[in-house]
Amino acid sequence: IVEAISSAFLSCSNYGKTIYLNNISDSITVKSAKFPTSHYTEPHIQPDDILQISVQTLDPQTNIMPGTVNTTIFTTQPTSSAANTMQQQPAIAGYLVDQNGYIELPMVGRLQVGGLTTTAARDAIRDKAAVYYKDPVVNIRFANFRVTVLGEVNRPAQYIIPNEKVSILDIIGMAGDLTIYGKRDNIMLIREINGEKHIARFNLNNSDILESPFFYLRQGDIIYVQHTKSKSAATDMVKARNFSFLATGISLLAVILSRVTFN
Repeated sequence: IVEAISSAFLSCSNYGKTIYLNNISDSITVKSAKFPTSHYTEPHIQPDDILQISVQTLDPQTNIMPGTVNTTIFTTQPTSSAANTMQQQPAIAGYLVDQNGYIELPMVGRLQVGGLTTTAARDAIRDKAAVYYKDPVVNIRFANFRVTVLGEVNRPAQYIIPNEKVSILDIIGMAGDLTIYGKRDNIMLIREINGEKHIARFNLNNSDILESPFFYLRQGDIIYVQHTKSKSAATDMVKARNFSFLATGISLLAVILSRVTFN
């Protein structure tokens, strides 16, 4: 009974706080509305990043170098997906960026990619690969674009994202959304920029989140969802109920023992 009453009370009191972007008027259901959004910028490659890179040629028959086997194609395949958590993933395959920003590629050799976007790195690799391959086609992306989600979500974990353009709303969706006790008006994001930790906060109840410069995530971001006071209250109620049951049981046991003793 106590749980039912507390659940009903909490659901009524928190209903308005569980609706995302609730400052948007209902009148736009008749026609769409436009809102300013954050400008997306490509993330830059950093030391310890792992890159999935493939180089292919359109005409492999004309690209066999003298004295070698056919080396017209090399590729790495990632071993993870956005739906998997770190606990379920084997080691990630790819090319590790060293502390000086370099990677070592077959045939192409050592190449500096640190500080570049994946688009710029793709162009640099293609220019070097063109010395050995005819019309090389290069694809590159992050194999370890990790984002960690903690706190009041249904699936807290560290996620590897299969693409670079992912928003705070995307990662919350991957984590199974917030629990009913998640504090939607104060989501914390922790990001490292040039060796310094930066903290931003989001209010999912307000459309201003779309304009935040932190709306699009970067590799290594940490999202923390704090629980509301109602969870603490509900937890206290459960503890009080359990204590009451325990006290009642002890009292009943004492009565039984006293009667057995007197008899």
